[in-house]
Parts: sequence; structure tokens; C-alpha cells
Amino acid sequence: MNEADSEKLAAGLAKLGWEEAQKADQADLAVVNTCVVRQKAEDRAAGYLGMLRKLKQSRNGGLQIAVMGCMVGPRTDDLRSRFPYVDVWARPQSFEVVLRHVMPESELGGEFWPDTFPEPKGPTAFVPVIHGCNKFCTYCIVPYRRGRERSRTIEDIAREVGSHCARGVREVTLLGQTVEAYGKDLPGPSLDTSAPRGADYSGRTAEEAGRKPDLASLFEAVHETPGLQRIRFLTSYPRDMTERIVRSVAELPKVCEHFNIPLQAGDNDVLAQMRRGYTIEEYVEWVRRIREIVPNATLSTDVIVGFCGETEAQFERTLDVLERLRFDKVHVAAYSPRPGTIAWRHMQDTVPQEEKMRRLHAVEALQERVGSEINARLVGTVQEVLMEGEKDGMLSGRNRGNKLVHVRGEMRNGNSEIEKRPRIGELTDVRITKATAWSLRGEIAAAAVTA
Repeated sequence: MNEADSEKLAAGLAKLGWEEAQKADQADLAVVNTCVVRQKAEDRAAGYLGMLRKLKQSRNGGLQIAVMGCMVGPRTDDLRSRFPYVDVWARPQSFEVVLRHVMPESELGGEFWPDTFPEPKGPTAFVPVIHGCNKFCTYCIVPYRRGRERSRTIEDIAREVGSHCARGVREVTLLGQTVEAYGKDLPGPSLDTSAPRGADYSGRTAEEAGRKPDLASLFEAVHETPGLQRIRFLTSYPRDMTERIVRSVAELPKVCEHFNIPLQAGDNDVLAQMRRGYTIEEYVEWVRRIREIVPNATLSTDVIVGFCGETEAQFERTLDVLERLRFDKVHVAAYSPRPGTIAWRHMQDTVPQEEKMRRLHAVEALQERVGSEINARLVGTVQEVLMEGEKDGMLSGRNRGNKLVHVRGEMRNGNSEIEKRPRIGELTDVRITKATAWSLRGEIAAAAVTA
């Protein structure tokens, strides 16, 4: 989400005539877009601001510094005291605050923002579809910084996707803090989410059918965008999931069969302390239904270890759930208190840091084994890979299941002569020859390149 916000602001600056500097010491303006979901991210932002302070001093003030993102709350008194050399503070997506500071006379209303889209830097793009979050998990600062859930209209999203694809993007990731909440705040009666997909519309959009749009109808609306080959979505939340959305993943060819559904903990008491809003039994049932409806789906998840009061027995239950569900990828973090959250105000951070790290490494070790076993089964198969980049003669990209694939950059015939070399942005069939827990490696299959 922060990457998409940064690119949006950069597009606005470019529209006003600014150009991106290659290095900070060449810039007239440095914008630090911050994340504070964990202490490490906030520390990194503070460290970078310290570097910019020295640079500003060396240039006798000839550098303006702006800070935006989740570090900036409704009150900035403390921030201004800690970082007095920062010129402007802007909350998440408050792009106009930065632009009006550097160009006070700018015409930013009217048609400035609706068609201000970033220049693609490759064949993939992030497209925010819903901002904010209504969940207020006890450990999370995001709702306090990004506000309540606010869905963009389907027309606005479709226009952005079309703009990206007209400039070479082939895959978009539809973003939301809880992406399945998309559309709940938009006008119209609620969809009958129990009905089979397609029964609501008969080929019409949600708006045409007089119903509230949801993530499935958004998939449908952008699916036929010229040039678009793949659609991804992040991040899922179990209580917002519907069977209609899951079936749309199974039935729409361009929607990739990958779900990122944060678990956070494998113990019901810890989940209740976190205010996650579901039980382990409900979570496991959704995983079962996804795998039943989309048999080839890959799943990733997020886990927090060492949350307030988490016992060894509760942590072991998390390991048991991870072992049982066998995710393709697990993102694990040690709990760090975030000032302003419910946990920070009302709970004690009782788990020692060394114990948090022991638990984190235990999750990593389990997932390395599970991931290796899952990926080993792909050796010898042919995977469709969207080529996203190249380094040292090796191309890399992801398959439909969001697994990173590295491949030698050309296909050779029997005489070792180069026959074809895929270009960045092409879908290419790759035969997998090697697997680790984190990535795959392969070679281009015959007759593989799809422009």
C-alpha cells in the first residue's frame, strides 16, 4: 500500500513538472513515506531522517523534507519536537499537503487526481481499491493512521487498471488492508453472497444489477481490460471472505489462485486478546472451503509470536495449526508494542525479547521444512511465469501461485544455439528443475513464450 501511495505522489509531482532525482543529494525535495506496523520499520524511517538532516545541513537548508504515511497521526507536536528539521508532515494519502507545500499555487482540484496515475516501472502494478480498516485489532495502529474503510468506485479502479495496461502492465494486484471488505461502504443493497456466482448479474455489473459491488464484481469489471493477463489481490480477512468471492477466483481465468489470509495466532484465547474476530475452527473451515473450491490454490499467512501474555502452550498451538494447514509461505514477526493501540494502552508486553526471537525462529524452521516439501513437488512440472526482471543473466518472475521463479534467460536447441529469449512482461512456460523453501528454478520449456 505504501509503495502504491509513493508512486501516486510521484505521479502528482511529475504532473507539476518535477523530475525524480537518482540520489538524495541531488534532490530539492525528499519524501519519506513511513510504515509503523512494527518498531523495526519506524526505526528505519527515523534513521533515514537522520541521514537527511545531515544532508540538509551540508546544503545550508537547500533540501526540503516531507514525511508522510503511518508515522503521521492527527497530532504532530511530538514529531515536530523529535524532527524539527522536517518541513511538512502528511498523513497517509494526504498527497495534496505535500504538493501544496512545494507549489502553493498548484491547481490540484478538478481533473488533477482522477487521471493522475504513476508511470509503470515494470509489468506489474499495485492498485489500491479500499483504504483504511474497521477491524481495530488490539496490536495494530493502521486504523488510527489510515482511518475507516473507504472503497473506490469500480469506474475509478477500472480507469486506473486501463491506464496501467495501456502502458505495458500485464498484472495488477488489487490492494486493501482487508480487501474482501471492498464495496461494503458503497451505495446499493447488499449482495446475496450465498448465491452462485453469476446468478446476481446475468453478465451485468453490480451497479447495473442494482446491487452493492463486492470484490468478485470488481474482478469481473476489470477482467477484460485490454492487455491485462493476471489479477492478484491482497490482503484477505477471514470474516470478510464469501463463497462468491472464492468461486470467482476459481472461475475467472485471469484471477490468480493465491490467497494471503493472516492467521496471526493458533490459539483462540490469543485471537480473542488480539480482537481478530474469528476462532481457529472458523479459520480452518475457510481454508478447507478454499481448497475444496480452488483445488490448486496456494495460501500464505501472517503470524505474530510473543503477543501479550502468550504462553508456551499457546505458542505450541500456533505451531500445530501451521503444521496442519501447511501454508506455502508464512510471514512471521515478533510482537512489538505500537503506541496508541489498545494493546499498548491496556496490556502488558510480558514475553521477553529473546523468547520472542526463539519462537520466531521456530516458526521459520517449521516453514522452511514445509515450504521445501511443498515446492519439491513442483520439480518436473511446467509453470506459467510472468517475467518481471533480470539480473546477472537470470530472469525472474512469479507463477500463478505467487512463487518466485528464476530461469536462465534463453532457450537453446539441440545444437546449443539460442532459439528464443523471453522479454520482460511476457508469460513464459518454465519447466522447474530445482526447488527450495523460498523459490523455484527452471528452464524455458519448448514453444513457451506468450506475448
